[in-house]
This record gives sequence, C-alpha cells and structure tokens, in this order.
Amino acid sequence: MAIMITDDCINCGACEPECPNNAIYEGGVEWTISDGTTISAPYTIETGETIAPDEDQEPVSDEFYYIVPDKCTECVGFHEEPQCAAVCPVDCCVPDPEREEAEEVLAQRQKILHA
Repeated sequence: MAIMITDDCINCGACEPECPNNAIYEGGVEWTISDGTTISAPYTIETGETIAPDEDQEPVSDEFYYIVPDKCTECVGFHEEPQCAAVCPVDCCVPDPEREEAEEVLAQRQKILHA
C-alpha cells in the first residue's frame, strides 16, 4: 500500500528529502511523474489517465505535505522500511488503507519509475 500523510502533519519537511522516488511534496506544490524518476514517456496513473512525464499535476493537498500514490513504493527496492515514516517526528506518515498493494506491485513500480 502507498503511504499517506495525515492532517497531523506539522509541515516540518523532514520526510521530503528522504523519499527515493521524489513522491513527497509540500502542500500546494504541483508534481510531475518525471520528477526524481526516469519516466520520459507518457505514464498511466492509478485513475487510468495517461499523463505527460513533465506535465504539472494538481497537488494532492494544499495544506500539508503529501505523497503522490503513483510514485510511492514504500521504499521497496531502496530500504527495509518507508523512510518518511522513519523520520517523521509526529508519526503522520502511515499506510494508506485505500491503497493496499502487495510488495511485488511496489517492487514493479520501483523498477518502472527507475528503469
């Protein structure tokens, strides 16, 4: 499953530099699928929409740091545990119950994001 940031976030930013996929953004900041990945061709996100790699996408949150689910691998392929959760001082980086994914799915996403 992807990790999400709850509204308990204090906007400290400790999680952002720890993400190997560049999946974490400050609230209100637009994201791209190519940011921090090797994606250079159109990419289909979980909604079924195909987006251009450098096309700005709407922020997931305007108030708090957020994690782009299409880029989150829970650090599979990089670390033993999600680094955002490991460094979060208020424990607001938690598994997203709406996005349960097997480790194999996360590993495959990691390979696609960093081909």
